[in-house]
Amino acid sequence: MLEQTINFKITQTPESRVTQVDWENLPFGRLFSDHMLLMEYSNGEWQTPEILPFGPIPVHPATSALHYGQAIFEGMKANKSPEGDVLIFRPEMNAKRFQESCERMGMPLIPETLFVECVRKLVDLDREWIPNKPGYSLYIRPFMFATDEFVGIRPSDNYKFMIFASPVGAYYSEPVNVLIEEHYTRAAEGGVGRAKAAGNYGASLYPAKLGQLKGYHQLLWTDAKTHEFVEESGTMNIVFIIDGKLITPSEESDTILRGITKRSVIEVAQSWGIQIEERKVTVKEIIEAVKNGSCTEAFGAGTAATIAHINKIGFRGEDYYLPAVESRSFSLKMEKYMNDLKNGLIEDEFGWLLKA
Repeated sequence: MLEQTINFKITQTPESRVTQVDWENLPFGRLFSDHMLLMEYSNGEWQTPEILPFGPIPVHPATSALHYGQAIFEGMKANKSPEGDVLIFRPEMNAKRFQESCERMGMPLIPETLFVECVRKLVDLDREWIPNKPGYSLYIRPFMFATDEFVGIRPSDNYKFMIFASPVGAYYSEPVNVLIEEHYTRAAEGGVGRAKAAGNYGASLYPAKLGQLKGYHQLLWTDAKTHEFVEESGTMNIVFIIDGKLITPSEESDTILRGITKRSVIEVAQSWGIQIEERKVTVKEIIEAVKNGSCTEAFGAGTAATIAHINKIGFRGEDYYLPAVESRSFSLKMEKYMNDLKNGLIEDEFGWLLKA
């Protein structure tokens, strides 16, 4: 298929719903654009991708993904420049990470070119759904799941790859509070922590709810073996500014998702001359650094929130507060840079934006 132009079967909706949108009230992930993309994997190959009106799909009760968890996804965003260009942020990185997830979950790979073109085609068709309001964007959700109608523990022979899009506002409306988790585990070495597998998130919901009942927005996960090392948060990777250095857990471990936003933050910071340390980060050093004031900033980096400023860190019944957001020179500068870049307000010096 990729040796020639990718052909799409397109069935457009007879009437767009975009005129019904309340652009001042966009709850995250509850409103969906006019179309979705569907591509079937059968007989050992990907079939022609189809774009059709957004709506429910039939699911057999014995659908393999429902019983054995072969399901993965990605998250990405598109914005519009002042000139009206549709800009998708680093889709090739999502394509590569999707391939890593496919491999770990025993699912067929989607060639990078095909993945990116599927995203581009859908976003281009639904470009009117991209909000023009600062801080808003079109969230894009590619996902794949096993579709064999068979109750038996083995990799499926058939799969559905789909993409839908959702206009969204801010994921977090305020700085977030995180709780260091020392009992439950997100991922263990040799597991599927590096894959963006649906089951990773399902397993995190209960402990996250317990944290929310205590007043925290997210958990800060630690390693499964000793709970001594910080890994990542529920919806984002974690970054600290300590003694003027950017410090973040290394992604060499297979327990941490390779974050596209975090990698972008690191690459921009390097271009600014900031010293970077990607390494194992202990809970002890973070708590001590917050207590003695050497940790001046902490934030999450992820597609949904981009930069999520952390207000406080809970640990063993105590809360440790970070300096006021207004004083955080690095993360505020980074937040503005990333938002301006995604909206085409500054030069794309890294070549990260794809025009749909």
